[in-house]
Parts: sequence; structure tokens; C-alpha cells
Amino acid sequence: MTGPEGHRPGPGDDRRTRRAVVTGASSGIGLAVAEDLLAGGWHVIGLSRSRGALPASATWVPCDLADQASAARAVRDVRELSAQGVDAVVHAAGLQHTGRVGELAPGHGERMWAVHVRGAELVVDGLLDLVPDGGRVVLVGSRTMVGVPGKSQYAATKAALAAMARAWAGELAPRRVTVNVVAPGPTRTAMLDDPNRATVPPVVPALGRLVEPAEVAALTRFLLEPSGAMITGQTLVICGGASLA
Repeated sequence: MTGPEGHRPGPGDDRRTRRAVVTGASSGIGLAVAEDLLAGGWHVIGLSRSRGALPASATWVPCDLADQASAARAVRDVRELSAQGVDAVVHAAGLQHTGRVGELAPGHGERMWAVHVRGAELVVDGLLDLVPDGGRVVLVGSRTMVGVPGKSQYAATKAALAAMARAWAGELAPRRVTVNVVAPGPTRTAMLDDPNRATVPPVVPALGRLVEPAEVAALTRFLLEPSGAMITGQTLVICGGASLA
């Protein structure tokens, strides 16, 4: 979609409804991001295995990022829905398996890599030509990327996101497309109760409570709005002081 003198509206341009693709939009942080953007006047296209609690005002596209064929179909569907452009891509889909070295299940690591890293590759790469100059990409990482006992496979995939985002940020800087990672610490989502991570219970951060998904969403939208125009290639940690330990 172009305007006068070839201008293609980007984030902060109010002449049209801004559009964001959000993966993992059915629950947890992805849902919080979707709800926050909808409240801010964005149109959201949510990618997830089920619609879950994604509001009716959003567009839902079925997608299992662990399945490469499903992810490819979802990208094609989004392209058909968004010929006028996609102002932002937020990759929030995630899962967590825990396990200590010597007892690791390779399949768990493969699935987390497929969803966290390959999923980001497929969605961002597949939609990049729809993102206007001045657009935004945010990948949801984790403070765990620094390495936490019992979470080596999970940490490795989240660390990869930070490296990938920094590389993409350099590549896309000439187009003023920013790429950043939001890395939460212990966040109050259903993932905390998932039996797959039962061997490593959450630790309450120094500030005395878990991070709320809405707080992660607010930081994400800060990066998507004009306020985030000069932030790129960064990992922003929101952890309630968990990093102080």
C-alpha cells in the first residue's frame, strides 16, 4: 500500500489501521500482546494451533509452528489477508520442556527449536516483503537465555533468538525496520503449571511477584509504536529483578 510520492505507511502513521501478525496468540504472552494491540487500535492476525481466547475482533489463522508445512500454509494465508502490508511481526509462540544433562530428551529440544527458532525464521522471512520501511519485528525470548540449570535446551533456543534478532537488525537497518527481543523472567502464564517443566519450579523475583503478561505486552507495544523507532538489535529483559540473583 503506497501513498503520495510513494510513501508506504508504517508504524505511527494513523491514516490506516496498523496490522500486526502475532504468533502464539491464543494464550499467555501472545494473547496479552494481541489484546494490548487491539486496545491500541491495531488489527491483529493471530497464528496459533487453536483460537483459544483470542478476541473475535482479531483474525485467526490456524498454525502449528512445530509443523513446517502448517507454518508455510499459515504464511500463505497471512499473505492473502494482508496484501496491503504488515506493519509488525511479533513472535510469541513458545513451549518449555525441562531436563538435566544426562537425562535430556532430544525430541524436546527439537520441538522447542522448531517453534522458537525455525518458527521465527519461517514467519519473519515469509512476510518480510510485506513489512514497510520503518516496520517492526519483536521476538519473545526469555531471561533463561543466560543459562539456568535444568533448562539447557530451552535456554539454547532462546539464546538463538537474541543472536538472530541482532543479525536481522543489522541487515534491515537501511530500511529502518527494527528487530528486538523482549525477554521476560518468570511470568504468570499457564506455562508455569505445565508438567513438562515440573522439575524446575519458578522462583519469585526480587520484586516479590511474577511478571504479568500484560506488562510484557506493554513493553512489546512500546517497541512497535513510534517510541521504539530508535531501538534495534537489543534484548530487553523484564524480570522483576530475577537477574539480580
